Amino acid sequence: MRRALAILGVLALATTACSGSGGGNVPGTGDGPVTVRWSTWGSAEDLKLYEAFTQDFQKRHPNIRLKLESVAKYEDYHPKLLTQLTSKTAPDVFFVGDDNVGKFVAAGVLSPLNDKLAGPSSKSRPDDFFEGVYGGAKKDGQIYGVPNDTNPEVLWYDKKALKDAGIAEDPAALHEAGQWTMDAYLAMNAKLKAAGKAGSIFWNWYGSTYSMINGFGGKVWDGGKFVAATDAKSVEALRTLAKGYQDKTFLSADLLPASNGASTQFLKHKVGFYAGGRWMIDSLKKGGELADYDIVPFPSPDGKPMPGAVAASYLSINKETKLPEEAFTFLTEFVSKEGQLIRLKSGGAVPSIKGAEQIVLADGYPAHAQTFLDVRDTGFANYPEEVAVPGLTAAINEHLMKVWTGKVPFDQGMTELGSLVESKLG
Repeated sequence: MRRALAILGVLALATTACSGSGGGNVPGTGDGPVTVRWSTWGSAEDLKLYEAFTQDFQKRHPNIRLKLESVAKYEDYHPKLLTQLTSKTAPDVFFVGDDNVGKFVAAGVLSPLNDKLAGPSSKSRPDDFFEGVYGGAKKDGQIYGVPNDTNPEVLWYDKKALKDAGIAEDPAALHEAGQWTMDAYLAMNAKLKAAGKAGSIFWNWYGSTYSMINGFGGKVWDGGKFVAATDAKSVEALRTLAKGYQDKTFLSADLLPASNGASTQFLKHKVGFYAGGRWMIDSLKKGGELADYDIVPFPSPDGKPMPGAVAASYLSINKETKLPEEAFTFLTEFVSKEGQLIRLKSGGAVPSIKGAEQIVLADGYPAHAQTFLDVRDTGFANYPEEVAVPGLTAAINEHLMKVWTGKVPFDQGMTELGSLVESKLG
């Protein structure tokens, strides 16, 4: 982290230097096509999803070649990108994760996009995307990254597991009736636990933790201040999570063994709820009875719909690219409705742009697939105040894991959490 902070400091001072991006021939010289370099993270299977878009793009733009430079692991991606930006060898266009985008914005290494997105060559206007999904990619009204796609955090539920636990109510039906409350959800978790099952599985990240806080009517950030460790309703939510983890009503997917991980337990009907995104459909298709599963938003205090967490990544342009026009052509078409219809056709994501909803709804699965879109439309990416501080989200998650596992007593953990955030902000 100290190294990352030092790099960001260097970047903030060096953004006017010459960039090493934009390989290939110089535009306008008649030397043939130019090469736009772009980068992302992902497995070989993930990267195949971009092949159809690349072929279509290069067919329509014979003067632009696309060169993908990928990093397999997410945790390795941003450190490498920081190093490239420091050495002036970064790609022209690159993905940035929602938990990292704030620090790149603060470092001044991303091109502002408002004017270009609103201009005549744009295929993706600023208001084509839902405001809450911009997260830390938007600062003081200026856009520095456009959401590539999203994955709203919802609760998948196993109808068979609920039935085995004597639960007759259907969570989605309760939601539609305005009765999907935190009390109703916790009561179901208690019945599942009494039946020898786990109630819910969560990954230890802001999406599920902050959704639970919202479900209790609490707040995470308020007026630029971190209040999750002091707000009474937020503390109640975190205490409920800690108690649930320790008595095994809740399971942390991060701690489960590979041989009996979250997906395995869900497919074997050992747990009632699993917090996740549309990416879960693939594992269900490979090993489950699809009709056994459906989705519902996180519950609220009174059953009324509330904003939910939305995982997002962003496409940004290197401020020092030598190919600003070509880089923007790639960006705006990549995130456009047409681009997302090509890219997301066989993936497990939810489009970030308005008008491409058929990707989610076309095959009618899960039964309440509209929930993905409802959460996206009114949801939020990680808080700008949080993602602007390098390593803050990771530090919060790491500290909360100590609380979940009982390594730190709850009250002490809340005091230390507040101090941790203050020290990072300071």
